[in-house]
Amino acid sequence: MADETNENLTSHMDLLRFATAGSVDDGKSTLIGRLLLDSKSIFEDQLEAVETTSKGKGYDYTDLALLTDGLRSEREQGITIDVAYRYFATPKRKFIIADTPGHVQYTRNMVTGASTADLGLVLVDARQGLTEQSRRHAVILSLLRVPHLVLAVNKMDLVDFDEATFTKIHDEFTQFATKLSIPDLQVIPISALAGDNVVNRSENMDWYSGPTLMHHLENVHVASDRDLIDARFPVQYVVRPKSDEFHDYRGYAGQVAGGVLKPGDEVVVLPSGMTSKIAGIDLFDQEISEAYPPMSVTVRLEDDVDVSRGDMIARVKNAPAPSQDIDAMVCWMTTTPLKPRQKLAIKHTTRTARAMVKDIQYRLDVNTLHRDQETKELGVNEIGRVQLRTTVPLLSDPYSRNRTTGSFILIDEATGVTVAAGMILS
Repeated sequence: MADETNENLTSHMDLLRFATAGSVDDGKSTLIGRLLLDSKSIFEDQLEAVETTSKGKGYDYTDLALLTDGLRSEREQGITIDVAYRYFATPKRKFIIADTPGHVQYTRNMVTGASTADLGLVLVDARQGLTEQSRRHAVILSLLRVPHLVLAVNKMDLVDFDEATFTKIHDEFTQFATKLSIPDLQVIPISALAGDNVVNRSENMDWYSGPTLMHHLENVHVASDRDLIDARFPVQYVVRPKSDEFHDYRGYAGQVAGGVLKPGDEVVVLPSGMTSKIAGIDLFDQEISEAYPPMSVTVRLEDDVDVSRGDMIARVKNAPAPSQDIDAMVCWMTTTPLKPRQKLAIKHTTRTARAMVKDIQYRLDVNTLHRDQETKELGVNEIGRVQLRTTVPLLSDPYSRNRTTGSFILIDEATGVTVAAGMILS
């Protein structure tokens, strides 16, 4: 039965979300353009337009960065773009790219794009080597518990495909990564402009024996990254059709945040503590035998218990402990600083409550990992450790165990603006 579950999980996990990060001229736009081109995800007229523009600029090559550079020009004009999403597919897998801005003033945007990523792709320029920004991007991806990280050493063609240059960057980054929480690290030498080791293996770097970037993206195993042990089902909506045909139907719709749910499982509804068994699980108009993250389903229970939006269905012997005291890392996203005693709304899974900032313990310097314990507030784009007290108990897990039940956002009640993203420590 376990093998069957794993097989089903693998067959449904054919989507990889990855976030790209890099400094301004590391070649991120060119790399995304190359992935789109070589996976045949752009139309012929788009390619013709790019080729024509490239010739008009006097280039003797097709400038693939033009496929995505409209976004860059908007950023340079000072227009804040949260994250640019791109979609492409190969016969093996579908991909969503979250193209995140690299500047320090866009830290909050990078947090937004990387928070749901399975993999982080950090680009460095082979001529420049590791920069402060490269390290900062790696730290943020580590804080967000992105389980897979790829360091793409780009522009190898501009250093004559020199193995020693790559080895130096590889060793320096690998040593730096030992200080971080990065379970899986791959370092790949590429030339996005020429296509070396992006989709096709490079003849210019026969000294490199690892996978191409596309091969790694297609084959990296993400099915086991989600928490498949602790059953967590935050209820989004109570389904009670008004029609006579379904007048007896009562289901609870939501997205599975953890574990595997099956009909017959004994469950508890929190915070009430009422117990029941799962009578059935519906996906659209069909009944299914199991549900797992990140499936959106409707769960039916055998007993008519009181369940409403914001409640959580969990296993009887493995339920989250409700708590009103939250210890968390937060990324502050607005120009008005965060201060102790401040009151905000908190949204955690499907539950909304109010929270007060009890204490700011330290501000984290994401370049040096230094903890500034003298700080009295958090400014825009800063990350720090805070203690919150909520008006109602939250049903949470540590972010390190479950990225869905371990995360939350803080909202300014006066304006309705999201002012922080948080990761629960305990």
